[in-house]
Amino acid sequence: MKPLHLFIVALLCAVAVVAGPAQAGPADITVTSSATDPPVLMKGDTGTLTVTIQNNGAESVAIKSARLFGSGVVALSDPYPSVGEIGAGNAKTFTFTVRADGGEGTFYPVFVLDFRDGAGNLRYPVPVQVEDTPLSVSVVGKPDAFAEGRTADITVRVGNPRPNAASGVQVIPQGTGFTATPNGGFIGALAADGSATVLFNLTPAAETDVTFQVTWRNGINTHTTDLVLPIAFGEDKRQADPVVTNIEVTPVAGGYRVVGDVMNAGLEAARSVLVTTGAPATPTDPFRVYVVGTLDPDDISSFEVTLRADANATEVPVVVEYRDDDGNRYTTTTMVEVGGTTTPLKEQSGDGGLPVAGIIVVVLVALGIGGAIYYSWRRT
Repeated sequence: MKPLHLFIVALLCAVAVVAGPAQAGPADITVTSSATDPPVLMKGDTGTLTVTIQNNGAESVAIKSARLFGSGVVALSDPYPSVGEIGAGNAKTFTFTVRADGGEGTFYPVFVLDFRDGAGNLRYPVPVQVEDTPLSVSVVGKPDAFAEGRTADITVRVGNPRPNAASGVQVIPQGTGFTATPNGGFIGALAADGSATVLFNLTPAAETDVTFQVTWRNGINTHTTDLVLPIAFGEDKRQADPVVTNIEVTPVAGGYRVVGDVMNAGLEAARSVLVTTGAPATPTDPFRVYVVGTLDPDDISSFEVTLRADANATEVPVVVEYRDDDGNRYTTTTMVEVGGTTTPLKEQSGDGGLPVAGIIVVVLVALGIGGAIYYSWRRT
């Protein structure tokens, strides 16, 4: 072959090589996103880390393997030993199971993508946040003191100071020497910086401690927080306090009439308030029991009761019965002096008119007059 021909063939081959299609390479592969679930781990938590890559080139890229390594947050799942090709414009997602083995802070486990044919690799540090702040729990409503067998309202508040949501939140009272209704309160999901309350009706049988245990999940991980509430018996300064004042006692036929006022000097409402008298007095009609109803704090109501007492009685109890908002029943007693002369009951006819003897006399007189008239008529 002539030298000129050889030159032309060589030139054509060079042009073919230059004009051939461009090959995509590792530079066309980029990490487009990464995420952890849950978004923020706690120490010892297990979660998932997801990395998404995309081929921005015009041709497929052959990938050998993908793996994750690091300290503080370590991979528990195996690497991807054989990935294969990723087409032009396509994306692929890799998911790893990880565990927070270190302390708190932001860790950067490294995602590594190895390319085939010795084309190198891609290394991408993935940020993972670890924060060990638990949910908070507090008692925001309770009486000043408890009493044996008395039901009290306990309000428990649960807050989420974490930067991510918690799920499956519930509050369970634990311990002995009391009963609680309900036996557990379910809150469910609690957003970051959110809070919720649960109301319990607690009835202690003895002085004890109640542990309110809060359980929740961070991703698939279960955590707990405890709050201990001591139950000590004493007088509740916030309860209702009915006080009887302005008492007046008046002797009436067969007994006494007592009028006065009852005032709620406490800080809570008194429900179903009744006023009556106790032994040695005997309640009588028309006011055996006087129904007051509800007395809010600082409210006042008048009352009237009637009674019968022994001749030698010098004082009798005026009894006020009431209930609190939880239905617990209370009784207060105020002694009232009596001793005035009572008016004996007079015998009366059934219709409230003349005595029986008077009626008989009237009938006899009427009969006499009638007989005289009849006798006079017969003689004429």
